[in-house]
Amino acid sequence: MPTIITHTAPVLALGVALGLRRIPVRLFWVAAFCTMLPDFDVIGFRLGVKYADLFGHRGFSHSLLFAVLCGGLGWMAATWLRCRRWLAFALIFAAVASHIALDAATSGGLGVAAFWPFSEARYFFPWRPIRVSPLSLHAFVSGRGLDVLRSELLWVWLPCLTLALAVRLRRAM
Repeated sequence: MPTIITHTAPVLALGVALGLRRIPVRLFWVAAFCTMLPDFDVIGFRLGVKYADLFGHRGFSHSLLFAVLCGGLGWMAATWLRCRRWLAFALIFAAVASHIALDAATSGGLGVAAFWPFSEARYFFPWRPIRVSPLSLHAFVSGRGLDVLRSELLWVWLPCLTLALAVRLRRAM
């Protein structure tokens, strides 16, 4: 998986591209949080859930069904989020789906159960340029952690920032 902070890059880029006039502030911050939500499944490790189990890491919480359910919660909370229902659903769904896509582009792990409940198979994209982040802090603060950060800067942050600025400039014309 990319680091937890890097998962926010697509939503942050969208905020830069469209501005907070188009995306209400409350919705923006909830969507940014939702990009990290699938990785809360690591709590299962402490409860004895194995990595490869359905509720293990990159299982159910990394499925498009989970993204739809999160979007549905956004739909129901649209008034609190101060936006239209379709916008809350779409942005929160996209936030969770972006997490799934980034994890499918990593160099390690077991893949993502993107199509559960239709398939329990774990998937990766054919091209996986993002170095997988270690799950332990000890392993992260090492040369491997620096490799992960370099990979994320190159393959996630730089493209997101470039696209966000291009859209922002285009909208200003």
